[in-house]
Amino acid sequence: MRAEIDGQGFTRVAALFGGSLMAPSARARTAGTLDEAVASRLAELALACVHREYPNQISHTLQRDADARPPRELTPAFYGCYDWHSSVHGHWLLARLAQGLPETPIAERARAALTRTLTSQNIAGEVAYLSEAGRAAFERPYGLAWLLALAAELRSWDDPQARQWSQTLRPLETAAAKRFTVWLPKLRYPIRTGEHSQSAFAFGLIHDWAAVAGAAGMLSLLEVCARAHYLRDRNGPLSYEPSGQDLLSPCLAEADFMRRILPPDEFSKWLKRFLPSIPVNGRADWLAPGEGTDRSDPKLAHIDGLNLSRAWMLQGIASGLPPDDPRLGALCAAAAAHATAALPAVTSEHYEGGHWLGTFAVYLLTDAGLRRT
Repeated sequence: MRAEIDGQGFTRVAALFGGSLMAPSARARTAGTLDEAVASRLAELALACVHREYPNQISHTLQRDADARPPRELTPAFYGCYDWHSSVHGHWLLARLAQGLPETPIAERARAALTRTLTSQNIAGEVAYLSEAGRAAFERPYGLAWLLALAAELRSWDDPQARQWSQTLRPLETAAAKRFTVWLPKLRYPIRTGEHSQSAFAFGLIHDWAAVAGAAGMLSLLEVCARAHYLRDRNGPLSYEPSGQDLLSPCLAEADFMRRILPPDEFSKWLKRFLPSIPVNGRADWLAPGEGTDRSDPKLAHIDGLNLSRAWMLQGIASGLPPDDPRLGALCAAAAAHATAALPAVTSEHYEGGHWLGTFAVYLLTDAGLRRT
């Protein structure tokens, strides 16, 4: 049995968009297996905001009066989408869909947006901003991890224009990676929040970048962190989740990271100790999707993102287990339930969610975290 949501589950999910998804196959799905109409709706969310400057919530340390400047001057590449990290992963969404659907209007518009952003001048401005005094923790770890995810997407794209964008982004990619190589040895304890500062989710993105980039030193650092932070964990408090404004599950993100580190048999044993409540009878109801209450509230809207990220984390956990593991059915059933609950919320109705939920949907629907390198 392969670790995947069953075909019926994906059909139900796709119907929520008025489109269809290909049935699961022996390989991970890519953007190209998305119905073009579905992909177009998701691309529009990013296209509508990657160059939209306001509203904008900036995380900005001022050292002097002159530092009070508009977002487009502070971070000239990634000033849109309400905040820096959403702008970065909005560009990841566009690169992912353009690569997977190359002969479509989506790809043409995505390429135009990427060309506008990824200029040498803009990236030099980003590096200069990151290098200023007082910004050692800027967008660490979430935003910088997504920056590496964008870099990995461009590196893996066999296309002349993508190779040029990759080279243009390289100084910022190098600066972000250096931030992590300095920080990780000093991070004595894991960060177990359900919001952006969580360490386990970022570690997963960084790990996937390092595999694409051939960054053996980073892979070694992450393995040290994994074994120091998580290897001895027992009885993860999944029943305490979610907190009221989570967009990431602390327990599931930890397990989704550890499956990248441990071989299947070892991961299977670790998971039994860490999440012993995963059933073996294929039920989906062992983990209920979160319930959103106000999608116009930027923090309460996180719950829709939590359901999407839980879905891909559950898939990821399943992918790390041996093919005959009896928990696979329950993991995949819960993933389908979370995806079905979350995807109707991925709309442009409220900018509070519309500026970022498209990325989470694309990450889930294209199996981005399951890509093998």
